[in-house]
Amino acid sequence: MAVYRSCKHIYVQFIDDDAQVTLAATSTQAGELKGASNNRESAQKLGTLAAEVAKSKGIETIVFDRGGFAFAGNVKVLAESAREGGLKF
Repeated sequence: MAVYRSCKHIYVQFIDDDAQVTLAATSTQAGELKGASNNRESAQKLGTLAAEVAKSKGIETIVFDRGGFAFAGNVKVLAESAREGGLKF
């Protein structure tokens, strides 16, 4: 699970490093979160949505790649929400 955080949005990708393929992706610009901004509430919803998307693709165990961002604030809320959604880190 690779996370990228910009000033306005948060992006999540599930990547198979061996095959070099993106298996699934979601962001605050997709689906029900479209138009949401980069805040804690959006990060929590995105974490839950990311867990649902991953499970639908058969992904249950992940490695969390925070992309150099500090594990605090929205990145931490996103990770905790994904854990609560059933993903195993």
